[in-house]
Amino acid sequence: MPIRLPLVAINPGNSGGALIDMDGDLIGVNSFILSRSGTSSGVGFAVPAATVRRVLETAVGGGRAVVRPWLGARTQSVTAEIARSLGLALPQGALIADVWSGGPAERAGLRQGDVVTSVDGRPVAEAASLTYAIGTHRPGESVRLGVRRGGASEQTLTLRAEAPPATPARDQQVIAGRNPFDGATVVNLSPAVADELGVDLFSGPGVLVTNIGRGYAMNAGLKPGDIVRAVNGRRIGSVRDLVGVVGAQLPAWQVTIERGGREITGTFRT
Repeated sequence: MPIRLPLVAINPGNSGGALIDMDGDLIGVNSFILSRSGTSSGVGFAVPAATVRRVLETAVGGGRAVVRPWLGARTQSVTAEIARSLGLALPQGALIADVWSGGPAERAGLRQGDVVTSVDGRPVAEAASLTYAIGTHRPGESVRLGVRRGGASEQTLTLRAEAPPATPARDQQVIAGRNPFDGATVVNLSPAVADELGVDLFSGPGVLVTNIGRGYAMNAGLKPGDIVRAVNGRRIGSVRDLVGVVGAQLPAWQVTIERGGREITGTFRT
């Protein structure tokens, strides 16, 4: 996104105030300042105006949560090495590393290996700016994407903004009983849950741990963000699968979870 210079510095006490550029346009709402001295010497932060607008629209419309459209693709920033391999003049843009089947990106015509260079005519510096630009749209709106494919010149694709689907259903449950998951709150992993909790969308179906309360799970070392992959050799694809497995009274449990992209297997006695 283009850089727009603020008119004034963010000082302590300015939180909630308007941040405007040299043209007098609102570009954000001041939030806080990071300062070792306690004065205005530091780094100021503000909520972008586009984000504030979506929050206000949601509140005025009676909603309780802002629905952010998703791209339906895994992306990574274009590094200097990637730019050279793709024949790009500059290391900027978002590389499409994978595409979610049936998602907005696939329906728009995006393919693995494409580089998104702009959104609605504004340049995309890296992967995070692409996610942000898509998320500022309302569901149902059309988004113009500038895309480089192979050695061809840039083309324009149109993506329809839509919320990530909550499929499968969340089915949130708190596990109880003499098993390693006692006290853990778990949900089915879906695109909506992955977007909400910042989990890798492409990690595959599974059961996500969202909270650890009092119980054996805390002592077993389970953490929010863990994805349950298998219990006693049985693959776990849903909360129903997990509830069915832990209903048995067993002296020992072999559990495989995914944490930070790595699978970890441990044996527990209850």
